[in-house]
Amino acid sequence: MSISAKLRRAPTRIVTGAFILNSGLGKLGADDDTAKALHGMAAGVYPPLEKLDSKLFLKAVGVGETALGAALLLPVVPASLAGLGLTAFSGGLLGLYWRTPGMHHDGSPRPTQQGIPLAKDVWMLGIGASLVLDELVTAAHEKRLEKTREVKQATAVTAAKAAVRAKAARKVTRGKAAEAAGGAKSATLAKAAKAAALAAAAKRAVQHAGH
Repeated sequence: MSISAKLRRAPTRIVTGAFILNSGLGKLGADDDTAKALHGMAAGVYPPLEKLDSKLFLKAVGVGETALGAALLLPVVPASLAGLGLTAFSGGLLGLYWRTPGMHHDGSPRPTQQGIPLAKDVWMLGIGASLVLDELVTAAHEKRLEKTREVKQATAVTAAKAAVRAKAARKVTRGKAAEAAGGAKSATLAKAAKAAALAAAAKRAVQHAGH
């Protein structure tokens, strides 16, 4: 991946990653009351979570947030992978927001005053989707550029070969032309020599007849 793409994504990845990493570390050190409150809220929306111990639940969430925050902060983690993790995480939070009574107005996604803290997680959903889309679009663009470079290189090689063949053909043509010119010159000289010999013979014959 190009350096420009990494730099373009750096601000959102750093800010979001730092925010989530801090949240995860905070949950790892939270007290029992906080664990019970968060577990109760989540279990009310996702019933299977009732079977988990509240402290274990909070620890699992803290570990997940810490890992996600680190993935966003580390540039070696592909943007698409970090974006998918962030999208899934924010989707779960928005599900909690939508299913918890009193978080939004009836029949409307608009949050109540109580639901604003959870509704704000929609920005993480947007960032996660943007990271995934940006990775896909950038990869497709770089693939097109690579293909264009390959076509240009192939065209240049073909042109170079054609130039070599043309030069060789010109050389052969010049050689044949020179050979033909040499042959014509030799024939002309031979004819001239023959004519001179005939003239000399005729002259000798005339002189001999005079005597």
